[in-house]
Parts: sequence; structure tokens; C-alpha cells
Amino acid sequence: KQWYQRRVAITAGIESNDAIFTYDEVDSEVIRCYQEFSLANIIFHALKEQEASEQSARMNAMENATRNAGEMIDKLQLQYNRTRQAVITRELIEIISGANALD
Repeated sequence: KQWYQRRVAITAGIESNDAIFTYDEVDSEVIRCYQEFSLANIIFHALKEQEASEQSARMNAMENATRNAGEMIDKLQLQYNRTRQAVITRELIEIISGANALD
């Protein structure tokens, strides 16, 4: 509906503009060709806007995924380090307990 309103506005603008008739003789065929050209431009603009929007959405999704993966790696690294530290501490306690038992 919006493109139709723009098309009507373009047609009305051309037909009411006396300056365009100063240099060229504009008949209904020229106006029709201009309308078709304008419609093609409107459609092309809409398609390009859609592509840009889709690309932006993909970029945002990838940025969020990258940030989430980084946070997950940090949490898993912390969990791994705590587990490793607990194992080392337990082994040290066993070694010290065994040495105390021999005394």
C-alpha cells in the first residue's frame, strides 16, 4: 500500500510540475516509464534494506554467541582449576598423613 501511495505521489508531482515540460515534451508514455522505474527502485531499495537488516541480525547473533562461549570457557576453566587444586590438595594430605604414620 505504501509503495502505491508513493507511486501516486510521484505521478501527481510530475504532472503538476511545469518545469519538466520546459525542456522535454512529456507524454503519458514517459510518465508511465518513470513510474515503472520508480517502482523498480522502491522494490530494489526494500530488498537491499531487508538484506542489510538480515546481515545486522546475523552479526548481532554471532557477537552474542561469541560472548556466551567466552563466558562458558571462563566458567569451565575455573571449575577445572578448582577440581585440579582439590585433587592436588587431597594427594598432599595423603602424603603428609602417610609420613606422620611412619613416625
